[in-house]
Amino acid sequence: MDENKAVQYLDSLIGRTLRVHATDTRIFVGTFKCTDAARNIILASTYEYRFPSPSAVRDAATGTEDPAAASAVDAQNIKVNMTSRFIGLVVVPGQHITKIELEETPRQIRAREALKK
Repeated sequence: MDENKAVQYLDSLIGRTLRVHATDTRIFVGTFKCTDAARNIILASTYEYRFPSPSAVRDAATGTEDPAAASAVDAQNIKVNMTSRFIGLVVVPGQHITKIELEETPRQIRAREALKK
């Protein structure tokens, strides 16, 4: 992709919701505001998501009242929610970004499909 097309593509993302994955496994979901030559990304109205800690998973696994079920933890699947918090405006350093995803709502997908027709 040449430089002009790259700039146009980045311009088209301004104001859209991005999901940015970091090297420490955190995920930031917010409105894309800008980037720079060092690949730093600024997001507004951002939520940070973290995977549950090993102790939270262990607590969920042993939180059953049935001792027989607690001993069979390895045989079952445990579901534990990610933790989240609102952090507002954030700069994600480019060196710590592992993946960027464009988050589209069902309404945005329908609008995009309608334009193709």
